[in-house]
Amino acid sequence: MDGSEAPGIPVKSGRWVIAAAGLLCLVLGSVHAFSVFLVPLETAYSASRAKISLIYSFALIMLTISVLAGPKYFHRLPAACILLASGLVAATGTFVTAFAPGFIAAVFGYSLLFGAANGVGYGFGLQIAAKANGGREGMAMGIVTACYATGAMIAPAGFQWALSHGGFQTAMLGLSMALIVASVCAALIVNGTGARLDVPARQTTCGKIRSREVVLLWTGFGAAVFSGLMVIGHAAEIARSDQLVHLIWIAPALIAACNLAGSLSGGYLADAMSPGPLLAGLAMFLFCVLAVLAVSAPGLPVLAGLACVGFGYGAIISIYPAIIAKRYGMVHSPRIYGRVFTAWGTAGLAGPWLAGVLFDATGGYSSALAVAAGLSLVSALAVRVLFR
Repeated sequence: MDGSEAPGIPVKSGRWVIAAAGLLCLVLGSVHAFSVFLVPLETAYSASRAKISLIYSFALIMLTISVLAGPKYFHRLPAACILLASGLVAATGTFVTAFAPGFIAAVFGYSLLFGAANGVGYGFGLQIAAKANGGREGMAMGIVTACYATGAMIAPAGFQWALSHGGFQTAMLGLSMALIVASVCAALIVNGTGARLDVPARQTTCGKIRSREVVLLWTGFGAAVFSGLMVIGHAAEIARSDQLVHLIWIAPALIAACNLAGSLSGGYLADAMSPGPLLAGLAMFLFCVLAVLAVSAPGLPVLAGLACVGFGYGAIISIYPAIIAKRYGMVHSPRIYGRVFTAWGTAGLAGPWLAGVLFDATGGYSSALAVAAGLSLVSALAVRVLFR
């Protein structure tokens, strides 16, 4: 085999698998447009910024749990069944959220159901796309991640329109319909390719990774994505607080657009460059941008900084799974990446919530951005130790 295809999966079928996974992830990526709902939900539920931020944070926790636990079960069903089920459960969650009378009901629908199903669709999409495109794992994962980012880029404008014409309920019902259509279409596209994941390797068969490596991967990944998730979770309100009131929906869309560019670039860079300098350089890039944002004057330059954060975050989340797949092999990478991905969940819980707490305490986002800058530096140091 020349590496251009996975065993039993022709190149053409591999591309269809990418298309199916990417289509569903396109809609699932809307989870990262949550910042446009902060003020409407604060008003609807009479809650603080920190409390409403927890809806997003808890969704990311459930997403992480799904990515961690999923590889144990992904091999039991064909790809079409998993893609369909994840989309339909996600749609059920957003439908429940549309009629949620209060904070707890919103957490159940959006955080628990939508968040968990989101993780299944995204995590499985990454792994099946890589498996079906052996030798080009970075490219495949980069495209799926880019589709996820594209969804986050498109969603803010759609959500803002729905909020203006029918409110939060209209936005959630529209998302439910999009999830149903995307999951059915993805299942139809991938059906017949025969795509499915292998039975996960037993723990005892993997002697290629030491606990120290997992800790350093976890630290490097988690500290880097912390800044991205903090900014993504509050992008619209960061723009509002920096006197860009009429551009609040553009801020999350701009971050997502640059996230897309970063994801596409990251997949190819993971195939072409040495991982140590690449990941350390991206972490230092985020450190510099966030440090400038923390002390910058209000106005349009803030949008440029948010764009840079989006690019760096997108590159990092596409590079880490690709590097893990290359370093440890496709047999072991789902389990290893699942362990490392818990760092994303930890950052997803702590980042948006901490930004909300610091905003409530200070009335601005400078302190939160300074914390994010410091953690980006931690990421660079962890990567340097791992790949020295």
